[in-house]
Amino acid sequence: MNFKRGKLDNDQLIHFYRSLLLPRMIEDKMLVLLRQGKIGKWFSGIGQEAISVGATLAMEKNEWILPLHRNLGVFTTRNMPLANLFHQWQGNASGYSKARERSFHFGSKAHYICGMISHLGPQLAIADGIALAYQQRGQLKATLAFTGEGGTSEGDFHEALNMAAVWGLPVIFLIENNGYGLSTPTNEQYHCEYLVDRAKGYGMEGERIDGNNILEVYQTIQRAREYCINMQRPYLIECTTFRMRGHEEASGVKYVPKNLMEQWSRKDPIKNYEQFLVQEKVLTEMQVATIRNEIKDHIDAVLNEAMQPQAFQISIDQELADVFYSDEGVAITPYEKLNNPILNSKRFIEAISEALKQAMVLYPELILMGQDIAEYGGAFKVTEGFVTQFGKQRVRNTPICESAIVGAALGLSLEGIKSVVEMQFADFVSVGFNQIVNNLAKINYRWGQNADVVIRMPTGAGVGAGPFHSQSNEAWFTHVPGLKVVYPSNPVDAKGLLMAAIADPNPILFFEHKALYRSISADVPDEYYQIPMGKAKLVHEGEDACIITYGMGVIWAQQYQQNHPELAISILDLRSLAPLDDDAISEVVRATGKVCILHEDNLTGGIGGEISAWISEHCFPYLDAPIMRCASLDTPIPFNLELEKQYLANSRLEATMQKLLEY
Repeated sequence: MNFKRGKLDNDQLIHFYRSLLLPRMIEDKMLVLLRQGKIGKWFSGIGQEAISVGATLAMEKNEWILPLHRNLGVFTTRNMPLANLFHQWQGNASGYSKARERSFHFGSKAHYICGMISHLGPQLAIADGIALAYQQRGQLKATLAFTGEGGTSEGDFHEALNMAAVWGLPVIFLIENNGYGLSTPTNEQYHCEYLVDRAKGYGMEGERIDGNNILEVYQTIQRAREYCINMQRPYLIECTTFRMRGHEEASGVKYVPKNLMEQWSRKDPIKNYEQFLVQEKVLTEMQVATIRNEIKDHIDAVLNEAMQPQAFQISIDQELADVFYSDEGVAITPYEKLNNPILNSKRFIEAISEALKQAMVLYPELILMGQDIAEYGGAFKVTEGFVTQFGKQRVRNTPICESAIVGAALGLSLEGIKSVVEMQFADFVSVGFNQIVNNLAKINYRWGQNADVVIRMPTGAGVGAGPFHSQSNEAWFTHVPGLKVVYPSNPVDAKGLLMAAIADPNPILFFEHKALYRSISADVPDEYYQIPMGKAKLVHEGEDACIITYGMGVIWAQQYQQNHPELAISILDLRSLAPLDDDAISEVVRATGKVCILHEDNLTGGIGGEISAWISEHCFPYLDAPIMRCASLDTPIPFNLELEKQYLANSRLEATMQKLLEY
């Protein structure tokens, strides 16, 4: 192993040695404790420490790093207290994730470390968003994101590298090629000779280095960082290394040929660097022993204290409270308290557009992202003219990469920048589903980091667009704790709810029915105002029965009432599906006794089933008839207009209401 010290003095070389040795000795201790049953599952990085430590040393302390399972050296080099780390690994409430996450699935904003999830690709796009935040602010900083050779097989790898290259973002993508993805060897993961060759396909620079040589790692990352900052370009680095233990301890290493283990044991990053320091007379054998004893004593002392039993207070209220980031202190300008507002007739789409414009002024760093939203103005022209007013740095066309867009939005949030993502059609959100339900939704609960992201979802049928441009998929997200789901039915609510969503520091899915964009108008205040999420609205009052609905369902319910003037129907517009306004639902059920839950989504698995169950559980004494659900057919949405009419819930509303009223 060829170590080149360059301009590093002896003190720096010794500091590198201490930094390299610490995670190895911690791991040795953890493996003992694992066998004793004192910690849970462990993912070993033995043999790979030079990458984690060398790379972290090369980055500035206020630059974000996005590590993986085997990167203990990132955490220790960033000086995270060992006692807190040990509590994390024990699953104690005083750990970084309050006992909610496993060994390395946590982050710390104070240490500029972003916690991973088990899906190995999504963190790469988060690095894009952080780098975009640096770029927007003119900060001379870069981001470092780790992946393994197996993770390069995921689509997220392609999306993140492509976006970074297209946008010119200062991100270092570091591949730890350790030979195996669990037991799958590299020849079953990719067919190119070297992974770094993929850099050429993205138009970026890259290089392949010895990942067991801490000085080579440090100097390469240092050069790459300078390149990324000076050129405002990404950089790809492939580090060759080996995993000396199993994927996790239970899996073992029986699938690894014995000669391969012996070959890589001779390349141990710590033994070789230690020998180099002794040969260069930077350290003596006695000093090496002294350093090892000092680190051992430090680990033992910290762990002896950290091993003391801790009281574990379990609280349902606390668990529920930490699902969302607190929105206390968020300024609210309620619609009801506007003082002599200036009203102008606006279509639904104009109300949405006006809300976005006013938010762009109110939040000078707010970024809009989506396909074709810049000069073209988006598929529905919601952002038409925005580029002229706000510029392409804030109104950003994206490649067709929904997962990377959502991941980048989360990265912006880590740096305190709000973003609004436009899904060209709500149907396409499935490509970014993992980022939303596993990253955005869970991150505050997992390690106290909010995701200040609004995702606009043009949704719904009635326009003859077929199975992939017409789906009502809001129920996909109402099931996921940590997401707020909003679905307005009119221009006044559309503007006020969107303003409230952007002000809120949590991830929000904001559904906009495409058929309402240009078909309905209302007098909307020109001023900035908000309508609180989670509050339903009684749009029509009656005592014969109630229709609980949202979105296009409100229009259908109003049409039904107009067609039946002899009836007095209460119509409750939910407006928000997560959270639901339980009080408003209870009130309208008590007032009428007969309930129809109407939605455009499919019947099975729709939000109507959840509302029906809640009413049955909490309002059963007030019911005079079984709860009726009126929803669309359990089929994909057909293209033919006549078939589409048959599919939609509105075609069965008359019959459903007649059955309910006759009961």
